[in-house]
Amino acid sequence: MQTFKEGKASISFGQETFFNPKMKQLRDISVSFLNSVDIGEGKAIDATAASGIRGIRYYLETGCKDITFVDIDREVCAIMKKNIKANKVRGTVACQSFQDFANTCNEKFDVVDLDPFGTPSPFVYDALKICKSGTIIMVTATDTAVLCGAQKLACSKMYASVPLHNELCHEAGLRILINYVLRNAAQYDFGIDVLLSIADMHYMRVFIKLDRGAKKAFESVRNVGFVDYCNSCHDFKTTIGLAPEESRKCEYCSADMERAGPMWLGKLRDKRITRDIANDKGRMLDDYGLKLIRQIDSELETPFFYSIPMLTKYLKISSVSTNDVIAELGKKFAVSQTSFDKFGLKTDARISDILKAVKKVAKDR
Repeated sequence: MQTFKEGKASISFGQETFFNPKMKQLRDISVSFLNSVDIGEGKAIDATAASGIRGIRYYLETGCKDITFVDIDREVCAIMKKNIKANKVRGTVACQSFQDFANTCNEKFDVVDLDPFGTPSPFVYDALKICKSGTIIMVTATDTAVLCGAQKLACSKMYASVPLHNELCHEAGLRILINYVLRNAAQYDFGIDVLLSIADMHYMRVFIKLDRGAKKAFESVRNVGFVDYCNSCHDFKTTIGLAPEESRKCEYCSADMERAGPMWLGKLRDKRITRDIANDKGRMLDDYGLKLIRQIDSELETPFFYSIPMLTKYLKISSVSTNDVIAELGKKFAVSQTSFDKFGLKTDARISDILKAVKKVAKDR
């Protein structure tokens, strides 16, 4: 049995308990996120609890003062109960499958944390049964190979979407994940407000506030659409709607475009939330986590980005500085770096203007 201290929590875990110390950064961000939203002394559920570290930290470090821990493994639950007691947490342990719990529970929660091993798709529909208007649902996916298009058929099966497998794959995967949550939420007449979205390392995580009402659900669904991607010049075009009929020819180079989706094309974060987390008054985040959140906070809120190495490859010129291209484009257009690719940029400029800026930077160099 090993002991690990994280935040204000101290937990024990053995071989039978899944625990990933490398995910401390994401748990730090989740704690900071909950402290930036108004949940009062809310009721939270750690839906796939394992060691109980997330729920314990929420109790000790946020406003959540009534925590339910769910796990199907009896040995794991025994260790989890010891961790809960050792940290003096007021909590309830349900040793059963999350699906069984959700289908027999009469309670509604203010915070639902769904962080399973692999895909969350089998759990989302049931998780929404214990939600209410105003619930914050946090969903993690670690099946990034699926969402990023390395396993395209699996993505179609698990998420009912066609992914991309190129430089845009992480943003597309994140938007597919949000769309999956939305499509399930809409069946309960929930609309969604995306407060924070992260794609980093081997995971994707979305933080979503639910808003009850058929009208709200319909308004959210109107943010769903497709992206057409050109494998030649690397331009892309997004189209709102579930049955787009527009041409799939690239407007710049006339090549056939690859279509991916359906996916969420709305905002990926709430600036008030990201700004509050980025200020990190309590120094909750390490340097890496702080840099990630500040990058998310500062990037342009427009779907997808352009990878400068892909554009220089298309132009058949040597590499140029992404920062120099951003500076050149910034003279006429809105432009920013992106958290999805350190060599990428988001902008409202057209592909012709971007390529012109790239060529100018190369010439000036």
